[in-house]
Amino acid sequence: MDRRVAWIILTTVTVFKNSHVHIIGAGIAGLAAAVHLSQESQSISIYESAPRAGGRCRSFHDPQLGCTIDNGNHLMMGGNYAILEYLSLIGASDQLIGASDKTFPFVDLTTNEHWCLKPSAGPIPWWIFDASRRVPKTSPWDYFSALRILDAKPQETVADCVGTKGSLYRNFWEPLTLAVLNTDPRKAAAKLMRPVLMETFLRGSQACRPLVARHCLADTLIEPAIKLLTGRGANIRFGARIKAFTYTGNRISSLELDSKSIVVAPSDIVILAVPPWIAETLVPDLNVPPPGEPILNVHYRLPNIPTLDETFRIIGVIGGTAHWIFVRKNLASVTISAANGMIDQTTDFITRTCWQDVERALNLASPEPPSRVVKERRATFAQTTDTLSFRPKTVTNYANLLIAGDWTATGIPATIEGAVRSGFQAATFVAKHHSKTTSSPPN
Repeated sequence: MDRRVAWIILTTVTVFKNSHVHIIGAGIAGLAAAVHLSQESQSISIYESAPRAGGRCRSFHDPQLGCTIDNGNHLMMGGNYAILEYLSLIGASDQLIGASDKTFPFVDLTTNEHWCLKPSAGPIPWWIFDASRRVPKTSPWDYFSALRILDAKPQETVADCVGTKGSLYRNFWEPLTLAVLNTDPRKAAAKLMRPVLMETFLRGSQACRPLVARHCLADTLIEPAIKLLTGRGANIRFGARIKAFTYTGNRISSLELDSKSIVVAPSDIVILAVPPWIAETLVPDLNVPPPGEPILNVHYRLPNIPTLDETFRIIGVIGGTAHWIFVRKNLASVTISAANGMIDQTTDFITRTCWQDVERALNLASPEPPSRVVKERRATFAQTTDTLSFRPKTVTNYANLLIAGDWTATGIPATIEGAVRSGFQAATFVAKHHSKTTSSPPN
C-alpha cells in the first residue's frame, strides 16, 4: 500500500476513535446522528435541555383523553429511505403501520363527494389514465403539470408551476403542498416539492404508502434510540441547557451550561442539532431561515364504533377547516397546516369547528367527545422561494462544529425524513472533519 494512503487511513481512524462527539439536542436530528455514530463505537455525549428526548416529535399521556397522544400528526411515507434506515438501526422497523391498500382517501365537504387516489404499483404512472384512480373531474393531461415542478427554478412557487385553477389544484396540489411544506402553494418553493415527487409518487404505490407510528412517536422513533444509545455507552444528559459556546480561534473550546463548563478537547467535535432560533443565539453570524406558519392539531377520543375498528386510516379533507384526519382505533386526530387563521381562536371554537369536519368525514352522529388541542407555533421554517438560501450547510466556518436539523440544507422539506437525513449527514462528516485536523502526511 502507498505510504501516503496508509498514513491517511491510520491517522483518520486513530483520531476518530480517540475523539469525543458532543451532540446538542436530542430531537430526531440529534438522535439520528448519535445512532449513526454509535455503530463505530464512537464516544458520544448528548445534551438536551428538556426533561425528555424527541424535540418537536414527542408523545405524552393526556389524562382528559385517557391515552397517549403525539404533539402532532407526523406522516411518513414508504419512500422515506432515511427514516426506514434509522428504524432498522434502532430495531424498531415493526413500529410503523400503514394503510394496507396504499391509497389516499379524500372527502369534499362542500359536495359530500368521496374518492381515493390510487397510484400504480410501478414508477410509470398508469393510474392517471384510469378515472376511478385519479382526482374527480381531472384528465390525464392535467397531471403533466408535475413536469414543471420537476424542472422548477429556485424562484418559482408551486402555484407558478401548476396554476391555481381546476380540480387538480384544489383537490391535489393544494392539500399536498400544505401537508408537505406547511405553506400556501402561492408562496411555497416548488424546488422543495421536486424530491417529494421523485421519491414517492414517481416511484409507485409502495413508495407513497402513508405510514404512521404504531402506538405513538415516542415508542417508534425515540425510546428505542435512547435504549440503543444507552446500551452502547452514550452519555445522555436531560435538563442540560447549553447557554453558550466558548470559541478559541475558529474552534469551540467549551460548552457553557447553566451550572458548569465542559471542555471540548482539540480532537472533539460538536454537532448542533437544535431549532434555528436557538442555533442563531449560539453561533455568531449563522444564517437561519425565518419561521414559517404554525400547525394546529386536535385529538378526539372517539366512542367505540365498530365501523371505525381499523388499524389506521388517513383522510384528506377538502372544503373544511381540517386538512387531514388520522384515525387510529378510537382516536381521531385533525391537522390544520399553515394555521395562522385558526391558531389564536379559543379552544372551544377550534374543537367545535374541527369536530364538525370529523363528523361529516367519518359519517358519525354523536356529541363532541373529549379532545385536546396542540398548537405548534414554530412548526417549520418558512419554506418559500425567498428562504432557500438561508438554510445552512452541515459544515460551518468553525473547524469542529457541524449543524443538523430539518431546517438545514438537506435539499428536501422540513419533515422527519429531513431531520434524519441531516443527522446522518453530520455523522458522515465527522470522519471527514477529523481527517482535516491531522498533521501533514509524509511525502
